[in-house]
Amino acid sequence: MTGPDALTRSVLADQVKERLLEAILDGSYPPDSRIVETAVAKELGTSQAPVREALRGLEALGIVEITPFRGARVRRLAPEELLEAYVVRSAIEALGARLAVPRLTDEDVAALLAIGDRMQDAARSGDRRAVAVIDASLHEGIMERSGNATLLRVWRSLEPFSRTYITLAGPGSDPQWSADLHDPMLDAVRTRDAEALVSSIERHFMEVRSWLAEHLAQLAGEDATGS
Repeated sequence: MTGPDALTRSVLADQVKERLLEAILDGSYPPDSRIVETAVAKELGTSQAPVREALRGLEALGIVEITPFRGARVRRLAPEELLEAYVVRSAIEALGARLAVPRLTDEDVAALLAIGDRMQDAARSGDRRAVAVIDASLHEGIMERSGNATLLRVWRSLEPFSRTYITLAGPGSDPQWSADLHDPMLDAVRTRDAEALVSSIERHFMEVRSWLAEHLAQLAGEDATGS
């Protein structure tokens, strides 16, 4: 199909994909749960075609698995997959930071620092989910300012995949710790120091990976002992 109908369906599919991704990341669709095309289409007031296309897009991201005659379900990601995703994100964001800093305007700096302030407000209120969402917007804000559309596209394909850890291990995290991890990044943005931003991003992902590995190992141990 070509022309306006195909374009409309593609736009609808993107919107459905975003809605489903939000629902997966906020735990509405936990790992191993089914996503029923007809139910989603009814809820969103659309046909099944854009829902089916949206699910294929989520499958390409590694978030959903589609099996013939059984439909779509949310993948339960292995710890190794998550930890590998953080290694790649660290490298991508380090490059993004080097490209972004020379391009930062006063308005860019103010906008990124404002995101940091909102994250601290959410952390002080103990809103773990809000911290996670604002966290993602800060990283995305830096990547957007890299001026490299290809890099941003690759980053966006990985970010939902790695952020899925919120569903798996988020309840064990400390929102204040998560917010404070970004302080060195924000200091580097404030001073427009590219290498400091790169170092703080690499350190950030190293600490998150270390915490995540330890936490997932602890959860696996609890499952094994039945506690």
